[in-house]
Amino acid sequence: GTHPTTAMCVRQIETYLEPGNSFLDVGTGSGILMLAAAKMGANRLLGIDNDEIAVGIARENMQLNLVNPETYQFHTGHLAESVGGRFEFITANILFDVVMELLDTVHHHLTKNGIFVCSGIIQRNAEAVTDKMTRKGYDTLEVLIQEEWACIAGRYGG
Repeated sequence: GTHPTTAMCVRQIETYLEPGNSFLDVGTGSGILMLAAAKMGANRLLGIDNDEIAVGIARENMQLNLVNPETYQFHTGHLAESVGGRFEFITANILFDVVMELLDTVHHHLTKNGIFVCSGIIQRNAEAVTDKMTRKGYDTLEVLIQEEWACIAGRYGG
């Protein structure tokens, strides 16, 4: 949770997540963003990762932090392809190329006025991400920069 991209995502969750929001973490890794969202009041959480070991670690981290097991699930898969339903808040702390690919479909999983936070983006690529977000119907809420990394929060108008 100390890497700049993770720290900035947590700050965005603190800023924009509302208690009771549903939360999807694409590329969940260790589950730290899901854990943060749970501690800040998200009540339906889903983490997806293409690495089964990461999913197991994320599940263990939720258990170790006493998050109610009825509030979260994990899936192994590619991006959000296996995800059903819509979420009020989605995070993706992954690589630039993957964020750009995800932007083609992630809005299908967001509620109207839902928040999408993405990171893992080198600062020089942030404008390409915000440009694509605008083309896909997002309003950029905030761009955080730390140690040449960018984290972008957008609200989907669809």
